[in-house]
Amino acid sequence: MSDDAPTRTPARPLDLPFAMSDFILRMGIEFVEASPERLVATMPVEPNTQVMGLLHGGASCVLAETMGSVGAMLHVWPDAVAVGTDINATHHRSARSGIVTGTATALSLGRSLCSHEIVITDEEGRRVCTARITNLVRPVPPGWEPGGKAS
Repeated sequence: MSDDAPTRTPARPLDLPFAMSDFILRMGIEFVEASPERLVATMPVEPNTQVMGLLHGGASCVLAETMGSVGAMLHVWPDAVAVGTDINATHHRSARSGIVTGTATALSLGRSLCSHEIVITDEEGRRVCTARITNLVRPVPPGWEPGGKAS
């Protein structure tokens, strides 16, 4: 490799108040792109593994639900909040190490429901999981602030 070869600069994680809970941070989820229509986030496989050393299916669901919920919140905030009502996931292949990347695409952004499809891939671009989440749009609870803290 020559010294003048271009180097790839990794995307800088976004600071999103809707995605800053202790749980999400503990999972290692980082957003690199976020709009109501499209979100991209990464998550390390380790330590989010099950006993066989594979990415835990529940961890894939956490990534998917986080992404869809943040997308819905970006659509409705500050007039309303979004809460998950349904999620389903199909696990296509395993991942043992590295980083997985989720790409969420809005299927419907309405006044009462928001739905996103999330495709999770491994570092080789192979599909690990496909998920879909639906969020219900609700009024903002009194005293609620982004990040889940009440005043």
